[in-house]
Amino acid sequence: MSAALDIVHVDDSLLVLDKPAGLLAVPGRGPGKADCLAARAQARFPDARVVHRLDMDTSGLMVMARGVAAQRVLSRAFAERTVHKRYVAVVGGCPQAPTEEWSVIDLPLVCDWPNRPRQIVDHALGKRSLTRWRVAQYDAGDDTARVELEPVTGRSHQLRVHLAALGHPILGDPLYAPPALQARASRLMLHAWRLTFAHPASGETQEFELAAPF
Repeated sequence: MSAALDIVHVDDSLLVLDKPAGLLAVPGRGPGKADCLAARAQARFPDARVVHRLDMDTSGLMVMARGVAAQRVLSRAFAERTVHKRYVAVVGGCPQAPTEEWSVIDLPLVCDWPNRPRQIVDHALGKRSLTRWRVAQYDAGDDTARVELEPVTGRSHQLRVHLAALGHPILGDPLYAPPALQARASRLMLHAWRLTFAHPASGETQEFELAAPF
């Protein structure tokens, strides 16, 4: 197993890590899926504990607790939505003109069970899913837009499905983008660039930022 681990912050209560695209956040099922960010962190910090996840194809900031007490506090913070996350994505086309104002996508999601892990919009069976979003920049030359995203809820693949439902899938998305948009990037162009939350020990506001590598 590779020991590569990019540490953004470490103290007695938490770790903030830079997860690369293509690396699992936690172990997967089956052979060859043991290597993951959590395992790499625990190899160096045996008390590191998982409190949230990022999709394998997504890069960016991921926090882990150190010890049971910190895990309990941080897990509650994620469950109560007091952790604020912001992502950046590059999508095909332009959903709207660049703006400082935020819009909201309110589309319920459920697992497309025969085609899992795909998720789909389902107004009858889906769980309510909310995403705040805005267009930061439009590149007319290649007809792509840089979009900022704030998930209010935390459904699986939420940002990816919501953008695809707008008609503007993320470049490089192997599940939700058509082949032409998949081929335009060597990775999923989605990155978790900001995390804000209360420190599990002191209660002081912690804010971490990590620029997107694209």
